[in-house]
Amino acid sequence: MAIKTAGIRTEKSTQFKIENQSSIALPKGAEENIQKIIAFLPAEHLRGLERIRLVDFINNPQLKNSPVPTKGDLPGLYHPKVQGKSAWLEISIGALVQPTENFSKRWMAKTSFKSNLAGLIFSLVGQHYYFTLRHSVKKQNLEPQIRQYAQKNLKEWSEKQSAGSKRAKFFKPFRPYMERWAKWLNKKAANAQKRD
Repeated sequence: MAIKTAGIRTEKSTQFKIENQSSIALPKGAEENIQKIIAFLPAEHLRGLERIRLVDFINNPQLKNSPVPTKGDLPGLYHPKVQGKSAWLEISIGALVQPTENFSKRWMAKTSFKSNLAGLIFSLVGQHYYFTLRHSVKKQNLEPQIRQYAQKNLKEWSEKQSAGSKRAKFFKPFRPYMERWAKWLNKKAANAQKRD
């Protein structure tokens, strides 16, 4: 019997504590989406995370004296474990929904809310994973590793979400060409940045 069950993960749902301290109205089913996104990730990567706090905008006193200016609103912030308090994530609903912008920007933010939320959660969990659980990664290599972690999980999550849809079936043959084109555009943009 032990041979049959070796390597099979148990279906354990990880219910995260979500503190909604935001006065901005959340899109329909936002908290359920957060739970589904968290459940998509391996439980080992979430070890040590306690909760997700939803706020209007992130006001962190440490960021005011930062030498690097932040453009726009900060969408999310990872708070590492400090003196017995577990690590937690802070997500800005105002940065994701953009309630103070004009109609077209609000509409675009609302239609892409679910994917932006997933990308943000994957990025913050990636920070937690590489800061606490992966000690072999050097500090100068953290940013590319976290970006790669978030992109990989977002791609797998979006494929799972769109599995069986007509749009996914239509665009599947074009995917390799679009990925090559995106790679070429990124390379061109990087070269242009080097020249400036």
